[in-house]
Amino acid sequence: MTDAVDNRSDAKQNPPEAELKDDKPKKRLNPRARFVLRALLTAALLLVAAWFVYYQLRGKYLESTNDAFVYADSVTVAPKVSGYVEHVYVADNQDVKAGQPLVRIDPRDYAAQSSQSKAQIDAAAASEDASKAQLQEQKAAIAQAQAQLASAEEDARYAASEVERYTPLAASGAETRERLTTLRNQAAQAKSTVASRRAALEASQLRMHSIEAQIRQAQAQGETARAQYDAANVNLGATEVRASVAGKVGDKQVRVGQFVSAGTRMMTVVPTDFYVIANFKETQIGMMRTGQPVTIRIDALPGARFQGHLDSISPGTGAQFSLLPPQNATGNFTKIVQRVPVRIAVDASAEDRKVFVAGLSVTAEVDTGAKEQVH
Repeated sequence: MTDAVDNRSDAKQNPPEAELKDDKPKKRLNPRARFVLRALLTAALLLVAAWFVYYQLRGKYLESTNDAFVYADSVTVAPKVSGYVEHVYVADNQDVKAGQPLVRIDPRDYAAQSSQSKAQIDAAAASEDASKAQLQEQKAAIAQAQAQLASAEEDARYAASEVERYTPLAASGAETRERLTTLRNQAAQAKSTVASRRAALEASQLRMHSIEAQIRQAQAQGETARAQYDAANVNLGATEVRASVAGKVGDKQVRVGQFVSAGTRMMTVVPTDFYVIANFKETQIGMMRTGQPVTIRIDALPGARFQGHLDSISPGTGAQFSLLPPQNATGNFTKIVQRVPVRIAVDASAEDRKVFVAGLSVTAEVDTGAKEQVH
């Protein structure tokens, strides 16, 4: 027993080597490591502080969306008249100017219609000239009839005065009754001649009105022919289809020798006046105003940025203009965040606009904290 007690005493006085190692002081980081750690922590705090300041001053005013696309008011090229395509002046993806010829349709049929209308104009003009000549002749005939009527009236007055003068003479026996009878007969004939001349004058005057109506009719026919001639010339000019706007040819479907009907789509001219339609959530547009600056990033050009400005905001959400607008007054209701189309004008140079293609996806970021600008 004494030996066991001694052994425990020795164990307490002489602990194992492992326990002696645990009682040694732990190693500390060297000064350089502590400096690096403190520097990293300080940098992290500064970054957080900078981000917070940036967010408060600018970041919270930026509203962005990737539901945005490049648009252009493309023009569909279609003929006004029907016919066979005689010539196609442009190729696919070619740049064109406003007024530049694109397609020519065979003009012979429309040229013939124009010539026919021109002949009708000439015929109406000749008819008008003939009627005017007849009118001049009729005016001369009226003047002659008036002179004859005046002469007949003078003769009638003279005959009546002779009858009046010879009546008392015949009654007194100074003149014979045969002479009085002859004078009375002459007076009656003179009166009949006056009536005849007056009727002839009235007929001449009516004939003049008829000729004047013929002149007006010829003039109306001439105006109709001129209207037909103008319409034929319009159709003749429409056989050469021209570009209404400057841009680039796309979706060309017309070929030489093809028969095209009026209104048939032949190609599309896409102008270089591009703009962006961005569909922002309804929770994003509260502070948007016309003229605010916009940063545009095109997915097809990573890293490239273009500037623009907010041009206008749609008066309704996209759902309101859909083919079947939702009717939330029936059945169960689930609230869905709506999107509002916003038009963004691109403030880029003509050289920069060359990289724009209608339909490209973009990301638009509006600075709602900036003051409204007038563009």
